[in-house]
Amino acid sequence: MLITESRDLAEFCKRLEGAPYVAVDTEFLREKTYWPKLCLVQVAYDDQAAAIDPLARDIDLDPLFDLMDDQNVLKVFHSASQDMEVFFSVSGRVPEPIFDTQVAAMVAGYGEQVGYATLASQIVGVTLDKSSQLTDWSLRPLSDRQIEYALGDVTHLCTIYEELDDRLEESGRMSWVSEEMAALTDVSAYKPNPREAYRRVRIRRPSRKALAVLREVVAWREETAQHRNLPRNWVIRDDALIEISTHAPQNVADLSRVRGLRGNAAKGRDGEALLKAVRRALDMPQNEWPEIPPRRPPIRGHEALVALLQTLLRLRCEDHDVAQKLVATRDELDRIATSNDENIRPLQNWRRELFGNDALELKAGRLGLTGDHGQVRVLRADELG
Repeated sequence: MLITESRDLAEFCKRLEGAPYVAVDTEFLREKTYWPKLCLVQVAYDDQAAAIDPLARDIDLDPLFDLMDDQNVLKVFHSASQDMEVFFSVSGRVPEPIFDTQVAAMVAGYGEQVGYATLASQIVGVTLDKSSQLTDWSLRPLSDRQIEYALGDVTHLCTIYEELDDRLEESGRMSWVSEEMAALTDVSAYKPNPREAYRRVRIRRPSRKALAVLREVVAWREETAQHRNLPRNWVIRDDALIEISTHAPQNVADLSRVRGLRGNAAKGRDGEALLKAVRRALDMPQNEWPEIPPRRPPIRGHEALVALLQTLLRLRCEDHDVAQKLVATRDELDRIATSNDENIRPLQNWRRELFGNDALELKAGRLGLTGDHGQVRVLRADELG
């Protein structure tokens, strides 16, 4: 069913009041914009399933947003982060409470970041038609095939959720998933902060002055991209921002020599704005310039210890049938190996019990790894001799 009228949407959402959960998916575009353009929302529960057209003329989406806000109805997504960002962009709030089947599948032993099609095959036993995957969802009218494809993303999701929910309850791991859901519903993650955007632009061995300039010019790009609703790199590319930050041009002639500026951009309003941003950074008291991120000095044996930690992580995740990436990343293992900081994700809550305590024991020399008939085995302190 395709919903294009406000009354039909209100009636559909009314029928879902009191449902224990609804499966939700979105189709959106953002290749040519800064803000995602919501093109379709699919919602299903039991025998109720609809594709909601947010581009339909004069349609009132408030009943949908109210359903997403209903604390008594669990919203089930697969790989929820982008869907959450889209909802925040169009409504100023995120659905809550939620359940992400991709995260749940990682906890339940289905592998690393398993895709929806894989879960549909393994749990539901269906092979999805992905021929409409790369379609332009902003074009109207939508074909029957497109609508059928879109609804398949939520009708099968209901079955997937119920199977994963049962498995997590049986294994006692529901709290593991709940911890991850709290991070996904944190609205601060979806509020772009132009003053912090410079941290995403990598500049090699920067000075504090270069970082100060980078912060200002990247903030200008972020605000301009938002205002014009254009992708960041359509405003100005990262390499041009890095060169501006390194050389801090003072006038149009200097700015014109920056590689990556389009056409006569240096002489136009963007060039003027960039020069003002550079000047703001240089006029700022130096004690307000960003600090240079600390570089951890190389520690003898560090790489070997990280390799051992990676092996231990693989063993523990295999033992507990959970995805490694959900427990610890390579960077987190590096931090465990080189610091005494315990405010690291693998050393918190369930991850510490599953892996973190053993990781610290390995680092301290109270736990070892040995070969045993082609397998790697963990040795405790009393076995090390």
